[in-house]
Amino acid sequence: QVQLVESGGGLVQAGGSLRLSCAASGRSISTYAMGWFRQAPGKEREFVARISWSGGATVYADSVKGRFTISRDNALNTVYLQMNSLKPEDTCLYYCAAGIPWPLPGNQFVSYWGQGTQVTVSS
Repeated sequence: QVQLVESGGGLVQAGGSLRLSCAASGRSISTYAMGWFRQAPGKEREFVARISWSGGATVYADSVKGRFTISRDNALNTVYLQMNSLKPEDTCLYYCAAGIPWPLPGNQFVSYWGQGTQVTVSS
């Protein structure tokens, strides 16, 4: 089992930056593709970014490409999401995820989820 705990969310003005962290415990995440998803109230959870187990390959949703950067430190069992040039529409609950197949047939195929951290971007 893998437990994921997100941190780093908060309130920021449009154009600002935040860095989310996802600390894993229970077992090493070094063999898992990791990623981030987000969900706004009343909407479905959507894919944001994914990083391969080695960190050598990344994929981003079009809505965040060029603004967000996913990275990982397998020695620390931690994944990060650097979010720059934030927009009000980025306001969501952000979830860390482990074991993300690609292409992703559906969110139900993700192996593990964190509890989420709230990001609110004011205009």
